[in-house]
Amino acid sequence: MQFNEMQLDAAILKALKDKKYVTATPIQEKAIPLVLNSNDVLGVAQTGTGKTAAFAIPIIQSLLKKQNKQRAIKALIVTPTRELAIQIDENIQAYSKYTQLKHTVIFGGVKQGAQVQKLKKGVDILTATPGRLLDLINQGFIHLSDIEIFVLDEADRMLDMGFIHDIRKLLKLLPEKRQSLFFSATMPANIVKLSKTILKNPKRVEVTPVSSTAETIQQYLYYTNKKLKNDLLLHILENEKIEQVLLFSRTKHGADKINRMLAKKKIASAAIHGNKSQAQRQRALNDFKDKKIRILVATDIAARGIDINKLQYVINYDIPNISETYVHRIGRSGRAGKDGIAISICEPEENAYVRLIEKLIGKKINIVKDHPFPQTDKPMTEAEKREFNKEKQRRKQEFFANRKKKKAEGSKSNSNNSGGRNKKVFRKRK
Repeated sequence: MQFNEMQLDAAILKALKDKKYVTATPIQEKAIPLVLNSNDVLGVAQTGTGKTAAFAIPIIQSLLKKQNKQRAIKALIVTPTRELAIQIDENIQAYSKYTQLKHTVIFGGVKQGAQVQKLKKGVDILTATPGRLLDLINQGFIHLSDIEIFVLDEADRMLDMGFIHDIRKLLKLLPEKRQSLFFSATMPANIVKLSKTILKNPKRVEVTPVSSTAETIQQYLYYTNKKLKNDLLLHILENEKIEQVLLFSRTKHGADKINRMLAKKKIASAAIHGNKSQAQRQRALNDFKDKKIRILVATDIAARGIDINKLQYVINYDIPNISETYVHRIGRSGRAGKDGIAISICEPEENAYVRLIEKLIGKKINIVKDHPFPQTDKPMTEAEKREFNKEKQRRKQEFFANRKKKKAEGSKSNSNNSGGRNKKVFRKRK
């Protein structure tokens, strides 16, 4: 379906024409009419499917009909990371550029002054991360009584990052009468449970399950040995057609190490991960978008929500040990129907991960055999064994630390829900 068949306002169609958007993606084709008909929507869609436009365009269309009302926040979009919040707001800016609607974005990690000033001028559409949103509500700078449309985006990642308590607090502050849109890449039991507390008689739309990769992405696999990874990466980067790359490292330490190696080779790059400040991460992302750097080295958590138009190349320096992570990673390229190329570098200890990935996606990854650093059966040296065992122990400790953290969060949640008032609410619902 084409956008001009959706009975959208002329101002929106003009903005979409500027973006060269003609045909809606499957999630847009399914979701936009439902949102415009005031339905609550449960959207199951991974990154790269065009889901931001699937909720942003109908929100703008709906609010255009109500501009005579006093300016107040009428649409609230909540998303887990600063980077994703900024990108959503940038998309809203693009789609609403020929309208009089006002929008802004708020997030933590920076001083709140500039954000507060924009809020004071009046906003129709607000995109926010949970922490800063609740902070400004508590300070009296934000009121949610006029909210007509509420969007919870990346719900699964929201829970993974420990925002469940913030979301529960937020839900209590929203008007009972509202339209709610809920988007998640996956739908495990806890996400289904959360959706039921937010949505009323929702219409479900689902596209591109996590087990599949976009047909527009060409996938290539290079087998090599651990100590030859850097040499192979530099060999791959000799291809001048590879103008920009989002390169994935399994660890924060590894990302910094790769970044230092690239710097020594005079290749413009930057690393983003959880140990970097918000300002450092945003600067690196902006430099990458502005093509000031060629390589953006990222860990999986830091990269979630990165949406870079026309990004063609993704390189897996490390093969992920979780197969679904591979699908999410390479989905950064080939977005919204565009062509993409995913290159993976595999050392012997990661061979088993490749087999699991191929089982998940239901296809074999193309192997590149003609390169100067092939994988050999030569046993690891004692130094390599020590490094391998050290990394294995680190991953084991990280696994148990994360499990302990989740267990503690679960205990805290149960404790928070054990008060008398909450018990009464539970009995009443029951």
